[in-house]
Amino acid sequence: MTEKNNLNSTLQNVTRRELRDLVRTQLQMLLEAGDLQGAKAILVPVQPADIAEAIEGLPEAMHALAFRLLSKAEAIEVYEYLDYSVQEHLIEELRSQDVRDIVDRMSPDDRARLFDELPAKVVNRLLEQLSPAERQATAQLLGYEADTAGRIMTPELIYLKENFTVSQALERIRSLANASEMIYYLYVTDAARRLTRIVSLRELVISQPEQMIGDIMTRDVVFVHTDTDQEEVARLIQRYDFLAVPVVDREQRLVGIVTVDDVIDILQRETTEDIYALGGGVQSDGDNYFQMSLLQVARKRVVWLFVLLITNTVTGTIIKSQEDILTRVVVLTAFIPLLTGTGGNVGAQSSTVVIRGMNTDEIRSLGSLQVIGREAIAGAFLGIMLGSIATIWAFFLQGNLQVAIAVGTSLVAISILASVSGSALPFLFRFLRLDPALMSAPFITTAVDVLGVLIYFNLARVILRL
Repeated sequence: MTEKNNLNSTLQNVTRRELRDLVRTQLQMLLEAGDLQGAKAILVPVQPADIAEAIEGLPEAMHALAFRLLSKAEAIEVYEYLDYSVQEHLIEELRSQDVRDIVDRMSPDDRARLFDELPAKVVNRLLEQLSPAERQATAQLLGYEADTAGRIMTPELIYLKENFTVSQALERIRSLANASEMIYYLYVTDAARRLTRIVSLRELVISQPEQMIGDIMTRDVVFVHTDTDQEEVARLIQRYDFLAVPVVDREQRLVGIVTVDDVIDILQRETTEDIYALGGGVQSDGDNYFQMSLLQVARKRVVWLFVLLITNTVTGTIIKSQEDILTRVVVLTAFIPLLTGTGGNVGAQSSTVVIRGMNTDEIRSLGSLQVIGREAIAGAFLGIMLGSIATIWAFFLQGNLQVAIAVGTSLVAISILASVSGSALPFLFRFLRLDPALMSAPFITTAVDVLGVLIYFNLARVILRL
């Protein structure tokens, strides 16, 4: 018990991050030393989520060994927190009976997400091993389209009838609580199991035992359908500060709920996808980027880099076509990187705020033209400010007023172009049912580089009278 006592005395003086690192380090040391009892003891006071992270930080060969130290109840809870790659590895390493016990007792929504990540042969084998009730629940979720409310919901919920008394309702909750993921909201249905009303556990507790559910239930119910996009579900829960939202089918029958913990996972995944997409598609699936092989890393990055390579070739061709003006005013070439780089940054800013507004629904009240117009005006303001500074800087560097004016004027025009491109392209790609976050960045770079260079040389010709 020495390791357990030492760890307990340390827990009071460390942060959660330090705790996870400490548990992982001590766990690995004890497993390497063959002290299984000591390793088991230090996991006793640790939260399941922290145990999962500690196991993930171990060498892959130790995953199954560390997982077997847990009791069956702990193992099931910890398993749901593990990364999908670790879950898949454990399925291969553990005995068939252990796997069946764990998967069978997982919540249906977590099990469906796991099955999404596993090879089809493994999924079929696991489905055959599930109990009939769990197999039916899992098959139901897997039958809905990916990224919809039906796919991420859990069918484990408690529903009541209007003619129940409060006393009957509380007794039903006691009998079904262990089989339900959430009991804070109770859903009222009719004889056909169509959702009609909702009542909270708080309302039940403070009501008189003989009162009828129909007298205390909420009249207005916010719900989603099985085909509602998961991002819309997340926004709804965020908007109303719900802990869960009910899911109904086309006949308005109650089939499940989506809980706030599922929404947090959704928001994390969607945000991660958007961030990676803005970086040029460096990650397109659920893999952990920092655990991927270098060959996979290169393969995921190369596509958009190749697009940008072609773009730069086009830009180079345009510059070559302006050889006559460059021969006469060589100094113009010195400001090309300044103009295209600044334009790209302005465009990236516009696309970022517009894509975020799309994801958070903040721009729903504004039309696309109004958003683009706002960004165009903002681009003009930015261009005037940056162009004024660039004019002064160019004159200071080269001492040629006409060249300086050409640079400053071009920067104003390029800033407006970049703002319009950065705000308009996300709307265009969404209309075409393409991912705005993934598609916008390379196309903004293309527009700014190609058109920006053309604008610059044509304005220079006019100002310099060439």
